[in-house]
Amino acid sequence: MGTTEIAAVAAQRTRPAATGTTPARTRRRAPAWVWTWAPAVCFAVLYTLLAVRRHQQQQTAGYDLGIFEQTVRAYAHLQAPMVPLKGTGFDELGDHFSPVLVLLAPLYRVFPSPVTLLVAQSVLLALAIVPLAGWALRVRGPVAALVVGGGVGVSWGIVQAADFDFHEIAFAVPLIAYAVCALGERRWRAAALWALPLLLVKEDQGLTVAAVGVFVALRGPRRLGLWLTAAGALGTCAEVLLVLPSFNAHGGFDYWQQITGGGTDTTGGITQAGGDGSLLGLLLHLPWPGVKWATLLLLLAPTAFLALRSPLVLLCAPTLLWRFASGNAHYWGFHYHYSAVLMPIVFGAFVDALDRGGVPPRVLRGGLAFSAAFSLVTLPCFPLWDLTHRGEWTTSAHVRDADRLLQRIPSGTTVGAGNRLAAQLVSRDTVGLVCLDAAQGVTPQWVVVDAKDSKAVAPCSASAAIAALHGYETRGYRVVGSDDGVTLLRR
Repeated sequence: MGTTEIAAVAAQRTRPAATGTTPARTRRRAPAWVWTWAPAVCFAVLYTLLAVRRHQQQQTAGYDLGIFEQTVRAYAHLQAPMVPLKGTGFDELGDHFSPVLVLLAPLYRVFPSPVTLLVAQSVLLALAIVPLAGWALRVRGPVAALVVGGGVGVSWGIVQAADFDFHEIAFAVPLIAYAVCALGERRWRAAALWALPLLLVKEDQGLTVAAVGVFVALRGPRRLGLWLTAAGALGTCAEVLLVLPSFNAHGGFDYWQQITGGGTDTTGGITQAGGDGSLLGLLLHLPWPGVKWATLLLLLAPTAFLALRSPLVLLCAPTLLWRFASGNAHYWGFHYHYSAVLMPIVFGAFVDALDRGGVPPRVLRGGLAFSAAFSLVTLPCFPLWDLTHRGEWTTSAHVRDADRLLQRIPSGTTVGAGNRLAAQLVSRDTVGLVCLDAAQGVTPQWVVVDAKDSKAVAPCSASAAIAALHGYETRGYRVVGSDDGVTLLRR
């Protein structure tokens, strides 16, 4: 074949097909932020709407929004994190080791409101979408990015956290997401740097740091992995055995007894059920009752169970083990905020599975389709769907009556309040839980209790709050307002 013929063949191979379309490699694609930051912003807005409406409807509580607001408020004024809601002289650093909350102090100083915490949490939770959707985009393209980003956004673990007051683990969710993505892309140093700050989020997160270290040691630089494992394990041990007891009024860690099961914890009368305290009893307790299996099923189902093909899913083990070992039944299921830190791990394992060889394209397409369908089908089962209900955007007469009575309490005073109303007052008053105040002989200037308090559970049940209210009346407090079960007393 001569030079002319070779040139003609080459030109024919490189010439676009005469179909009137542009070759795939030259088509203009949407920028990456469309698949990463755009959904993150949308979900941040949705989470904010959900959380703020809950607060406006008085569905938040002193336990836990009020507690964290008192902590951040103290930091904002350069004070130790004393939490009157947990008792006189109670230091939050003796309950959970979460110095990361200091980061919210400047923002709270400018905007001193519980809404500040709720908005910050919403943004942090939504931020986990960015690295996971970005990784999926690089691995499988826009469709995978959309499925993964949307799946993380509507995932029940994260939505439950957005719906339930404020918690420090909001900081852990994006950190874990970035760390998992770095592990999956073999960026070992970046994974370590993203994981280490988890030690400042909560004492149990050191176990996740150690798990990341083990993964790095087995798959990447062994020395880096071993150092990270040691930092995580020793960090948790130091926080639980040294730091927390040094700030704790009882001189110990308040949650040890929850591992053995049975009894009541020292922080709030949580009923527990578990083993007999022996190692055998603990092992037998781990897989039962059946709600624990339901939690595992719901955890893996959003990924069409493809997450099981990735070793990254093993990073869930530390959190699941301490939760299932606990005698506190709240930890076993899929309510509250406890599973939020697991969602970035399972979706990261999902993306890693999509990137692995040996899986037929038909299976991968089916996995993405199942994941998208699961997200859509389960969406009405969890709180994000509440935004579509008309009742979410109306305020009941009971809440309006309670608000009118709360407005009679001046700013800068001391208040003993029921659990639900406490969250409405913390930003402007020194607030204690009414039943704890009564038990400790505290004499606040004002007392307010709602007999219809839906949040009146341990450590201050509705009956205990009403009994404390009557106790203050017998001590000379007078009724200055009462409406629809809400009673306001003044000393």
